[in-house]
Amino acid sequence: MKTKLLTAAALVVLPFLLSACGSAPKATADEAAATTPGVLVEDAWVRATTGAKDTTMTAAFMSLTNPGDTDVKLTSATSPVAGVVQLHEMAMQDGKMLMREKPGGITVPAASHAHLSPGGDHTMLMALEQTLRPGDEVPLTLKFSDGSTHDLKVPVKAFTEEQEHYHTK
Repeated sequence: MKTKLLTAAALVVLPFLLSACGSAPKATADEAAATTPGVLVEDAWVRATTGAKDTTMTAAFMSLTNPGDTDVKLTSATSPVAGVVQLHEMAMQDGKMLMREKPGGITVPAASHAHLSPGGDHTMLMALEQTLRPGDEVPLTLKFSDGSTHDLKVPVKAFTEEQEHYHTK
């Protein structure tokens, strides 16, 4: 009786075990694209406004990594603490370094990085609704040219190396 029961169980289970040994179907191009990670965001922080000359604006900084094989652009950003959020660059104009909106967004090269940092490309938060103190968190949504978005809670940190040209108007 035991032998018949084991044989019957083996006959039921055997087809399932054999099907699991077959080769897995290959992913379609769309499925492969869906599993390729988009831009990775690391080390994001926002400059505190306490102690700044102009407390109505600040900036967010971060590292963006693109593991893909095509360039992706950071095209826009939003935050409920700011009336206006823009992507900015620092550029020389007429012998002076000034901050201005970066046309077309910030490119994150394929298989590489883009660093948003003081004195370089950054996300500008203007018309702030509140004072930002070290330890606070700022909600920030980043939008990319590949259609992806990142919803972040970005820590506010003190920035003691105030640069006069940083907040030029």
